[in-house]
Amino acid sequence: MRGIILAGGSGTRLRPLTRTQSKQLLPVFDKPLIYYPLSLLMLMGIREILIISTPEHVGQYRSLFGDGGDLGIRVDYAEQDRPRGLADALVVGREFVGDEQVALILGDNIFHGHDLVPVLREQAVKLSGATLFGYPVADPERYGVAVLDSDGGLVDIEEKPERPRSSLAVTGLYLYDNDALDYAAELTPSARGELEITDVNRRFVREGRARLVNLGRGTMWLDAGTHETLLEAANYVRVLQSRQGVQIACVEEVAHRMGMLDGAGMDAAIARVGADSDYGRHLVRVRAEVSGGPDAVGAARVGGEEGGPVMRVAVDQGVCIGSGQCTMITDRVFGQREDDGVVTLEDEHPPVEEHDLVRTAAVICPVSAISVSG
Repeated sequence: MRGIILAGGSGTRLRPLTRTQSKQLLPVFDKPLIYYPLSLLMLMGIREILIISTPEHVGQYRSLFGDGGDLGIRVDYAEQDRPRGLADALVVGREFVGDEQVALILGDNIFHGHDLVPVLREQAVKLSGATLFGYPVADPERYGVAVLDSDGGLVDIEEKPERPRSSLAVTGLYLYDNDALDYAAELTPSARGELEITDVNRRFVREGRARLVNLGRGTMWLDAGTHETLLEAANYVRVLQSRQGVQIACVEEVAHRMGMLDGAGMDAAIARVGADSDYGRHLVRVRAEVSGGPDAVGAARVGGEEGGPVMRVAVDQGVCIGSGQCTMITDRVFGQREDDGVVTLEDEHPPVEEHDLVRTAAVICPVSAISVSG
């Protein structure tokens, strides 16, 4: 399965913020909006992703992600010179998708939930036709709405109905068999001059090959396309991250935990981001937690010696030459949060026997900085 992120459009609902900036690059708390759909595709195991944007903005995405190698994935780019509808993404992305199945996600949609990823992975495996995802909303007249029969089967989709027959909005994540590319290519523009994704979905419904998965309670979905929902999304991320000590949509963490990015790649990511922000410090902790080994932190021994807990940092049999690439994080690696800050280690570190740090601490040393002795 290949992924497509639609990051085009003119962002009129967010002006003046989008006069010079692509909507999907606007910040949602501590990271660009596009990180959220990108991380979701990566969590589904998708490694080949196409980003579709406008000619004036596509270069910004290329500068941010390059060819995807920094995340252990492949990222391609395509241009949509004007809004032609969501289904046009399947037309633009046809060559990229080839004969694969496709996951299409809107670049301003944010999904989060404890059980969300297992559900999406299961649906990707079971895909036969089209799988859509519904979410209960209080104002369904603002969305495309799923109409279900008495058995919960999808029988129709109504676009912004005055009198909705359900409260299930169809979200901006769509899983399709390859047939969707042909269906999109055969569409004619609607009255508003666009290729409607609802028409693609309805064709699958008519053929009896569409199903709807109700995300329901325990999942958060936001269309961050207005000032209000953009702020709502930022507040959601801020509260959850600060209270639980996690990062939502940290693409480097996802890549590392999914095995897309190895230890050296994670070290390079830490160097790019730096450790001056909570985001960067989180990457350092993830590197330590996931990898270990001679090129990372080693929680070799924690004791209760006088002066507070001591962690002996393992650099195996080597000595780290420093050069400003290493970062010392105090306390946070073990889940405490005293915000004691970050110390950059410029000089050569002594051997491991003398490399004891008072308090609960950790040192991250990139493999490039380790000089291994015989």
